[in-house]
Amino acid sequence: MGGLDLSFVSWDIISKFVVNGFWFSVQLTIVATLGGIAFGTVLALMRLSGKKLLMVPATIYVNGMRSIPLVMVILGFFLLVPFMIGRPIGAELSAIITFVAFEAAYFSEIMRAGIQSIPRGQVHAGQAVGMTYSQNMRLIVLPQAFRNMLPILLTQTIILFQDTSLVYAIGAYDLLKGFTTAGKIYGRPEEAYILAAIVYFVICYALSYLVKKLQAKIAIIR
Repeated sequence: MGGLDLSFVSWDIISKFVVNGFWFSVQLTIVATLGGIAFGTVLALMRLSGKKLLMVPATIYVNGMRSIPLVMVILGFFLLVPFMIGRPIGAELSAIITFVAFEAAYFSEIMRAGIQSIPRGQVHAGQAVGMTYSQNMRLIVLPQAFRNMLPILLTQTIILFQDTSLVYAIGAYDLLKGFTTAGKIYGRPEEAYILAAIVYFVICYALSYLVKKLQAKIAIIR
């Protein structure tokens, strides 16, 4: 440890190598979260529909995705899809598609649990006043479910941000790639990895603290 020199990092290095990677990690997190929640909600509704034609494929998709490591999904999509379509897709686009598809399986389980947490009496009350299934979900169930699930959804988003470092495997320029590139150029790879770990820790710890405060506030309102 005596040979480490963490002072090699300056604002010039950060702006040149790290900032672009950080913004890609943030953009990937936001897109994957929004896309994953949207797709995951559809999957959750399919699994709760009671119709085998919808339940079976949704269940196979969710359980299949949750049984495969994310890095294997990323590499598989990045290597196999260009081979099948006959042209490259690009690391960034591959990362976005893969993360949306993968995270949807996890958000689906969160959404399904949130929907099931709403008392059935409210659903029956909506049906009693003539609401259709879609109206019941849109106006009664989902608004309450989202409120119940908000802390869990945000926690999953923090995990998603950590997982964005896996796109390094296909050469996408994320936050970790920025630190790694700077470390190689300046001959300080160990320091670069340590600083990257510190940045990830600070960001995720701060976000986790905010989620905990939000969860406490919601609990007080209830």
